[in-house]
Amino acid sequence: MGRRIQIQGKDGTFGAYVADPQSGSAGGPAIVVIQEIFGVNHVMRDACDWLAAEGHTAVCPDLFWRIEPGIDITDKTDAEWARAFELFKAFNVDAGAQDIAATIAYLRSAGHTRIGSVGYCLGGLMAYLTSARTDTDASVGYYGVGVDNYLGEAAKIRTPLMLHIAEEDGFVSRDSQARVKAALTSPLITLHSYPGRDHAFARVGGKHYHVGDAATANQRTVDFFATHLK
Repeated sequence: MGRRIQIQGKDGTFGAYVADPQSGSAGGPAIVVIQEIFGVNHVMRDACDWLAAEGHTAVCPDLFWRIEPGIDITDKTDAEWARAFELFKAFNVDAGAQDIAATIAYLRSAGHTRIGSVGYCLGGLMAYLTSARTDTDASVGYYGVGVDNYLGEAAKIRTPLMLHIAEEDGFVSRDSQARVKAALTSPLITLHSYPGRDHAFARVGGKHYHVGDAATANQRTVDFFATHLK
């Protein structure tokens, strides 16, 4: 069972879900879990719990707090999808990046010297920007939407980044994927493509969930953080 905290950001205070490893929350590696367009819901909390079981303190900040605090919806109904896309359209990427930076600063102030980030969907884009704009030590993005719109920031990446790309992503065209692959050639960046997979193939219970490739991507993520958050 996780706990709730409040983080002071540049524009105000926002909530976050925290899952602690069995060893406790003091020190040790930490990971910022960056939400999808459904808010800090059970999928994101489960991601935090999974990473805590791997030995990390995992924190998922509420990035929609400026629009509406405490968004917690699913991908199961048309009404929830409509609300999720409203939130996505209203979301300010730059403000969200500031909130992630504030979350990293909070973790460093709590004694965590090695901090990573992992994001999904919208969070996949934000993980990429976290790698470019913050002092995170390692970042992972799953099927990020809109990364190709920010390729000009790739030169600012100074720490390891790994991206999981769904080749049949309904929200990321093949042309967009090709631009990402052509631009992100730094030795710091690792790209993994998943043939036949659609968006959110790692979302347990989702329409496009694929147990085999989700397990492969998740193991790659665990190994990546084990290497870079020592």
